[in-house]
Amino acid sequence: MPLAPSELILNPDGSVFHLALIPEQLADLVFLVGDPGRVAKVSVCFDRIEHRVEKREFNTHTGVIGDRRISVVSTGIGTDNIDIVLQELDILVNVDLESREIKSTKKKLDLIRLGTSGAFQPDIEPGSIVRTHFALGLDPLMHFYDAKEQMANDLLDQFHSFADTHFRLPVNPYAFQGDSKLFNWFATDIPLSGITMTLPGFYGPQGRVIRLPVHDSKMWNTLADFRYNGSQRITNLEMESSGIYGLSNLLGHRALSMNLILANRSRGTFLKDPASSMQSMIETVLSNLPEASTT
Repeated sequence: MPLAPSELILNPDGSVFHLALIPEQLADLVFLVGDPGRVAKVSVCFDRIEHRVEKREFNTHTGVIGDRRISVVSTGIGTDNIDIVLQELDILVNVDLESREIKSTKKKLDLIRLGTSGAFQPDIEPGSIVRTHFALGLDPLMHFYDAKEQMANDLLDQFHSFADTHFRLPVNPYAFQGDSKLFNWFATDIPLSGITMTLPGFYGPQGRVIRLPVHDSKMWNTLADFRYNGSQRITNLEMESSGIYGLSNLLGHRALSMNLILANRSRGTFLKDPASSMQSMIETVLSNLPEASTT
């Protein structure tokens, strides 16, 4: 049955509503960056650029490195934007935009976040890169979907038990695991990994106190002590990974989040030259592109 115009909204040129892309302009390997200005920092490494499309905070460059076609898309900040980006990327490959019907054969995208983050453990230096094994969301996005069965429920059970002992949770958390193949692909070049906590804001939701007190200071004093299965710890805080992992799991795509550490929250330090460190991260990832998905 065709999707109604109110549900699948297209622009007059037939492109998806927010990203303004048509299917031919999207590659199967997609790098997700928050900052629209970071798109050109990735695409400058391409051998050639085929498409440049921009609408609002969503900026897309598609091109090639060698024989590998790549897109880089800016998401803006927060899981509310991730909901838009992930859904419209899936629409581009898994919905026939002319008939407005869902395709019977689904395509699997490789989605890799190249983001920034703050470290939550004293031993993680600014300038480090963290691979996200699990994304733990303290934002509401995935509770609007029928997602319980796909969640990392063992991690959630252990986190709830820890929270019940130490502090009051401000929201009901959720958690998802990233794609194992992508996660392991970069293990040699980017060895540091852990649990990334995604929050719905930059200040209070991440425990920053400027003029307003936070919900429960005990939470920020004890979160670093949480261990999943005795070893995996919360390494970093940011604002997008939980939505990327959650929607990718539900939609059948492969996803990996990698974050450059800008600040060490426990030590109060900040990276002196974020721009050069980000470019180094981009070059490291692009020089070790993952194998193409076969489905």
